[in-house]
Amino acid sequence: TLIQILNIMSVKAIYELDGKRLISQHLQFAQLAPFKSAIAASNLECTKLVDENSWLACERLVVKPDQLIKRRGKLGLIKVNEDWSGVQQWIVERMNKPLQIGGATGTLRRFIIEPFVKHSQDQELYLCIYGTRDGDSILFYHEGGVDVGNVDEKAFRLDVAADSLPSMAQIDSVLVRNVAAPIRTLVAEFILALFKIYRKLYFAYLEINPLGNLISPGCEFQYISKIYNGNNVSLVVVDNTIHILDLAAKIDATAEYLCKKDWGQITFPPPFGRDAFPEEAYIADLDAKSGASLKLTILNEKGRVWTMVAGGGASVIYSDTICDLGFSHELANYGEYSGAPTESQTYEYAKVILGLICRHKHPEGKVLIIGGGIANFTNVAATFKGIIRALMEFRHLLIESKVSIFARRGGPNYQEGLRMMRDLGRDLGVPLHVYGPETHMTAIVSMALGKKVITDCNATAASTQTVSLLLGESSNDNSSSGFSSPANKKSRTSSFDEPPTNSRQVASKRNERGRITIFTNKTRCFVWGMQSRAVQGMLDFDYVSSRDTWSVAAMIYPFSGDHKQKFYWGHKEILIPVFKDMSDAMKRFPEVDVLVNFASLRSAYDSTMEAMQYSQIKAISIIAEGIPEAKTKQLIATAKEKDITVIGPATVGGIKPGCFRIGNTGGMLDNIIASKLYRAGSVAYVSRSGGMSNELNNMICRATDGVYEGVAIGGDRYPGTTFVDHILRYNDTDDVKLIVMLGEVGGVEEYHICEAIKTGRITKPVVAWCIGTCASMFTSEVQFGHAGACANAERETSMAKNKALKEAGAHVPNSFDDYGILIRDVYNDLVSNGVIVPKPELQPPTVPMDYAWARELGLIRKPSSFMTTICDERGDELRYAGMPISEIFKEEMGVGGVIGLLWFQRRLPHYATRFIEMCLILTADHGPAVSGAHNTIVTARAGKDLISSLTSGLLTIGDRFGGALDGAARQFSEAFDSGLLPMEFVNSMRKQNKLIMGIGHRVKSLNNPDRRVVILKQYVQENFPSTPLLDYAIEVEKITTSKKPNLILNVDGCIGVCFVDLLRNCGAFTNDEVTEYIESGTLNGIFVLGRSMGFIGHFLDQKRLKQGLYRHPWDDISYIMPEGTDDM
Repeated sequence: TLIQILNIMSVKAIYELDGKRLISQHLQFAQLAPFKSAIAASNLECTKLVDENSWLACERLVVKPDQLIKRRGKLGLIKVNEDWSGVQQWIVERMNKPLQIGGATGTLRRFIIEPFVKHSQDQELYLCIYGTRDGDSILFYHEGGVDVGNVDEKAFRLDVAADSLPSMAQIDSVLVRNVAAPIRTLVAEFILALFKIYRKLYFAYLEINPLGNLISPGCEFQYISKIYNGNNVSLVVVDNTIHILDLAAKIDATAEYLCKKDWGQITFPPPFGRDAFPEEAYIADLDAKSGASLKLTILNEKGRVWTMVAGGGASVIYSDTICDLGFSHELANYGEYSGAPTESQTYEYAKVILGLICRHKHPEGKVLIIGGGIANFTNVAATFKGIIRALMEFRHLLIESKVSIFARRGGPNYQEGLRMMRDLGRDLGVPLHVYGPETHMTAIVSMALGKKVITDCNATAASTQTVSLLLGESSNDNSSSGFSSPANKKSRTSSFDEPPTNSRQVASKRNERGRITIFTNKTRCFVWGMQSRAVQGMLDFDYVSSRDTWSVAAMIYPFSGDHKQKFYWGHKEILIPVFKDMSDAMKRFPEVDVLVNFASLRSAYDSTMEAMQYSQIKAISIIAEGIPEAKTKQLIATAKEKDITVIGPATVGGIKPGCFRIGNTGGMLDNIIASKLYRAGSVAYVSRSGGMSNELNNMICRATDGVYEGVAIGGDRYPGTTFVDHILRYNDTDDVKLIVMLGEVGGVEEYHICEAIKTGRITKPVVAWCIGTCASMFTSEVQFGHAGACANAERETSMAKNKALKEAGAHVPNSFDDYGILIRDVYNDLVSNGVIVPKPELQPPTVPMDYAWARELGLIRKPSSFMTTICDERGDELRYAGMPISEIFKEEMGVGGVIGLLWFQRRLPHYATRFIEMCLILTADHGPAVSGAHNTIVTARAGKDLISSLTSGLLTIGDRFGGALDGAARQFSEAFDSGLLPMEFVNSMRKQNKLIMGIGHRVKSLNNPDRRVVILKQYVQENFPSTPLLDYAIEVEKITTSKKPNLILNVDGCIGVCFVDLLRNCGAFTNDEVTEYIESGTLNGIFVLGRSMGFIGHFLDQKRLKQGLYRHPWDDISYIMPEGTDDM
């Protein structure tokens, strides 16, 4: 049997065409035949295909589907030695036709066509390259083809370490020793060249079967069709030229940031039998643009049971439970959202799910499970806000589709999230049942599917838990768990006031896997990255654990200079240094031996390798998800060489109650206290999932005396440390009495535990369960949330591993539903047998709640220092006067519309916004001679910056220059409102010796009108509902110009009176509001805003012209000195 690797998050299958293209482009091998291939897609255009690939018409051809179908030859899906006419006919007969392979039914839509190469079966060889934990393995056998048999047993194997390459001598002596002499060197050279490309392009899997040996010229060829096997790469050596016939390859998609240029355009097709939905593509695009994780796979769009689950591990468990209860045929989707998505991201994600739910009706109605474990750092209320928005938007469709909703969640601010969800239930119109962490995680599945009576949730207890715990009130009752033990009430195993252990002495104890103890209550660490929230959480944990000092010695952040950050130690403020260079931190704190690395996936490798060069570092936790597997293998190799324990990548970390916490492990402080993680219990656990580790904290606390230590090794295929590494540590730790393991589908690490139990190396009871039992029930491959969650063979399925663990002697439940109950039962047996002696429970020190978080929980209020009603930048999208910025662009509101929102808090009609924009255009500039422009130019030529030059010009604006808009509006409005005739108004102003603002111009006159005013008056008269004040001003102008032709209504006056007409007559303002806007200087704001554009233009003009310092000429200055100066 061939080695099979299913699609997972990082390793993804690619089209045969793409694989061949990559090898052809990058394999520098002279004997490789030129790459020739054509694709016939569902919209087959034969003439165009031949025009683009002329060789199709003159060569014998091979055609086969290119859709990740295995064993195409045995399925009759290959046509060989045909001409172009025969190939066309063969394709047409199959194109867009359904095909069932095993339990999967799919449609043939894509075919690859290539030149036919003759060879005989006895000249076939076998070659396969695939990844392993320590590097890569090359399998080679001198016989190939589909009848090669079990290559795992037959083939020669060469293991290559992650940080090395195979030598020609190794390949010759280990792999090709039975190959015929004429082509032996050629084959060896090809294997080496191919391996280098495999590494360079971050392939994860590459199989060649058969690889043909040399065929002598002139011999007869007999083609055997079954050698074209679509689950491998077939190569033939003809006249010293290697032809690639078939190819199956997978690449590490997380290496895209390294290989984007080399890969070119790469498509990751779905497995055969599951067509790609546009909704899946949309969620994938959201995921790519987000720092969070958003996944969706549609299994059965007409299915009855839908999930919207937070967390990669939790999403698998919910799918398991649905399938375990007999509803695999009704499970509609698999997916997850995690990593602290924003409100808008969960809103978009939820909209997609709800749209799919409501697309098809079901006679029994539908079920939506909004589930999740206890989050470590995701704000549950924030994510629920997005889900609630989507639910309200789909309210009527949900009612029509008879949807019942069951929700269960825990984590930061979960009380507020559950409250909002319960409030929604009163208005939504469909059944909505809401539960918190007091309910077992998957209990809602049984209730939703009618397998268990729907219970009421105690909302009061849930809503007060955080407040009571953080204020120091006792809360020891665990009866709500459903599996509480009398032995664990008000008791625990290890005394809270035990004397601290000598950390160096403990650290020296070792077993065959390394250190037995990694963390103690003296452990101190560096945190790489500006992760202030995580650091404060670690310090709060330290304080509530009664440590002598905080665990974070310093932070390392290469993107800023050395400085200090303020944090809280209990009630006291402290400063923690931040170093730009890691070397400075190491020198300053030589006692630190742990690094918590929050670097991104792009820099996590480099920063971790740098840290490993310092001998003082003994343990590193890598939080980042998405590090290429080849990079991770090199980290593992270096860590092994330097005896460093690595936790991660793709992990939340781990926690040792009362001693040390990695980053956000254990969640917020309320969960730390509720799960009693401030002191050691007697149960140690190890899991892959970070989110599920927090669920284990809750489960273990409710069923036992608590956690001694817990580690989430990470969801990647090759974590730095494995299950057995930590379980052996726990077995050799005297204070650990019970071991809990939560495994996953994929990999064989659980079998090492089986072997250790059988041989007696593990002597303590182990309660184990492997999630992913649903995988075997799916008809096509499914993208699980963790990179390592994939089955490479039958023995790597969850069912096989659970069976093996049980046979080895581990305690294995029937399902995850029974996991907590089994932990409780095994624990109670240990108590009954005297292995565990409960000790009195003590209350931890209280830690003040952060102000920001207390306000988030609604526990406090304070008067604000500022108030605003025009703009809100706090959400996922900027809003102007409540209107999302995207809507502003969508409706093309323009600058005038934005001014309406920001200045007037109203959406103005189009003619009004157009008028505002015209005003800005007309006031933008009036030449360099006016005072504002002059000042701007002089300042610019003095070498000042843009802001200084602009300010210099703006400071000249006033009643004499540009600032007459408000004055004109005020004077004309008062006269008009007082009932003064235009002549009476003019006479009144003359008697008061006051100028009429907005009347008069230095240059323009009745005979030389200002075109700006003409344009503005014409637009206003044609578009405004009425123009009483403009009409009044025009009558005033007739009087003033009769005395002097330049006493015209100028642009300031025209804008001022027209703006008053707009405000008074557009229907959006009251008269009092209009008066207030005029008095506030709003109209002058139009001139300031418009003229700023001109001032900036003058500044840029002077810089562009390279004008020097301005000095006013003497001949333009009258020097008049005081008389008699000489006598003085």
